[in-house]
Amino acid sequence: MSLEDRAEELASDLGADKEEVHTKLQNLDDYGVPLAEAVQTVRRSYGDPGPSGGEIPTKPIGEISTADSRVTTTGRVLSVGKRSIQYNGQEHVISEGELADDSGKISYTAWEEFNLEPGETLRLGNADVREWEGRPELNLGDSTAVERVEQTLSVPFEIGGDAAIADVEPGDRGVNLEVRVIDVETKVIDGRDGETEILSGIIGDETGKLPVTDWEPRPELATGRSLRLEDVFIREFRGVPSVNLSEFTTVGEIDPVEVSDAGSRYRIREAVETGGLFDVELTGNVVAVRDGSGLIERCPECGRVIQNGQCRVHGEVDGEDDLRVKAILDDATGTLTVILDAELTSAVYGGTIDDARDHARDAMDREAVADAIRERIVGREFRVRGTLTVDDFGANLEASTFEQRSDDPAARAAALLAEVDR
Repeated sequence: MSLEDRAEELASDLGADKEEVHTKLQNLDDYGVPLAEAVQTVRRSYGDPGPSGGEIPTKPIGEISTADSRVTTTGRVLSVGKRSIQYNGQEHVISEGELADDSGKISYTAWEEFNLEPGETLRLGNADVREWEGRPELNLGDSTAVERVEQTLSVPFEIGGDAAIADVEPGDRGVNLEVRVIDVETKVIDGRDGETEILSGIIGDETGKLPVTDWEPRPELATGRSLRLEDVFIREFRGVPSVNLSEFTTVGEIDPVEVSDAGSRYRIREAVETGGLFDVELTGNVVAVRDGSGLIERCPECGRVIQNGQCRVHGEVDGEDDLRVKAILDDATGTLTVILDAELTSAVYGGTIDDARDHARDAMDREAVADAIRERIVGREFRVRGTLTVDDFGANLEASTFEQRSDDPAARAAALLAEVDR
């Protein structure tokens, strides 16, 4: 049944205005709320519990699950952020953040202005539960009763939203960070209102680095500055967390922030289990070089690798030569594919694209370039640094550095044993 038909049926059942019911359903649908859940939410907004009515369960936050449709719970506000979204063709400001009790914490979205403040304790009656990023989230709307509780609830979590870069995850809202701007540039993108100018770059603290986007370009966000960013939200971008500044984010200069020069060090299995990391450092042995390495051809329109002069998007094209390596790295805990760009590939190959063309022509085989690379790197140990993404096709690390380990394995083993004996 379409949304329009469901709105007409629901309006008739409630004895309400069809356009008003349709607007409420459409608003919830625009935000990704499943239609069945949206119908129940609209019912409750008219004071009708619907066929699944009955007493609303009261639960600790740690016991709320995506199987719940609505709950009553008591929690302390950890953070409050604001964000503007497109809602049925109009701008709508929502509040977002986290609530907690001693059993756990949960994200929330407030669709009405409840004037929430970090640190206050609330009893929430008839709060909707939806799934967001695979986890339950509370939705507070016009059918939710918000009661301030005089007694302060003790929780084992930081109040206020302050966090370190290493601690943030996609879906976090109302977060405060103290960082140094490592690099930033102006970009023009196709936004919802046409061409939009943004700032894009990298920020860091002593725990790590992350990409950042400022949707309201601020002059304060300049390379080298140390800043306190209050009320940012975290999205996933190309498989890793990305810090986003909105029109509600406040930015202030602070004392210099130290940033670690090293990437976050992981074993491969641990890194893959995170689901994606920015600026991670791994060490392992190259056990193979995959097909599609060496001297390759790319589509001049979209940059995709082509086969036999065919781009899967643009059809038959005159390909442009490029260099690439897709190497399998293994550290005995797991494996992943390390992707080297033209510059890094040229370094391990020991020649330029022109050299590779000459090599392939002399051998009458483009695969000769990949074979030469295999001889140089397979069976050797490398320290690799870059951005790790994990998806349905596997784990891939876009390398920014690719360095062969030159230190003595026996010396490293002795150092490790000495450390264990301490």
